[in-house]
Amino acid sequence: MAEDLHRIDLPTGVTLDVATAGDVANPPIILLHGFPESHRTWRAVMPDLARDHFVIAPDQRGFARSSKPSEISDYTPDKIVADLLALADHFGIAQFTLVGHDWGGAIAWMAALQNPDRITRLVIINAPHPFVFQKTQFDDMAQREASQYIRAFRNPDLEKHIDSIGLSAFFDGSFLKHTDFDRIADEKPIYLDQWSQPGALTAMLNWYRASAIIVPAMDETPERPAFLDAPFPPVRQPTLVIWGMKDAALLPSQLEGLDALVPDLTVQHVDAGHFVPWENAPAVVAAIRGWLGDN
Repeated sequence: MAEDLHRIDLPTGVTLDVATAGDVANPPIILLHGFPESHRTWRAVMPDLARDHFVIAPDQRGFARSSKPSEISDYTPDKIVADLLALADHFGIAQFTLVGHDWGGAIAWMAALQNPDRITRLVIINAPHPFVFQKTQFDDMAQREASQYIRAFRNPDLEKHIDSIGLSAFFDGSFLKHTDFDRIADEKPIYLDQWSQPGALTAMLNWYRASAIIVPAMDETPERPAFLDAPFPPVRQPTLVIWGMKDAALLPSQLEGLDALVPDLTVQHVDAGHFVPWENAPAVVAAIRGWLGDN
């Protein structure tokens, strides 16, 4: 099923490119991509879901040709959650199923925790729960080591370095470490086009810079955040977590203790690395379809 691309002005002050597919009368699903992608994360997932759902997949603020506000503070998660709700409002959608991968999943966790009246079901794909992720930065040195890239992405000089080596070399040196190039070779020109939009690289990296998550250096022992030793609110929605077990950036420790934080939890392990929605789209579609049938 072909997708339509809309350019939508939101009351949150940004204009987003938004792909839609399916009949607007069908149950809505919103898909949130992560770094360093766009709605094309879902290119092999949308057509199947659109058979009996109205599917909405935005290019989130800072990505591709959507608005790129200039301040780091423009990329705090609360502002991105506000974009999501405003997008649902634009289409007249009161309640919806929310699916998120990577940063899109991080936003989805927060949106679901704060808006149980709007988000009825939650699907998370290789995106860490905020409590588990912060805890593992202190208690799991393997995950802390795997997360050191976040410290690099927060370095204000990173754009100068990327400028000096060129976007293509940055793609090869960063992205390709996490995937099988044969699966994405045709997409490389599309990524480079999106990343080369004015302000795009800084905007994408600002998602990391605006995050409150503490990622200590390997030889550092900062003060432990108080919230790690207090009760954390549960996610009330039925939740499906799809996890590519070959993810080198987010280790399986991200699944440990999740059942205590998400009472209605289903976990589906799949054969994929970090970029599950296009590395193994059939497994993602099968997991979502099987789970939606149970709910």
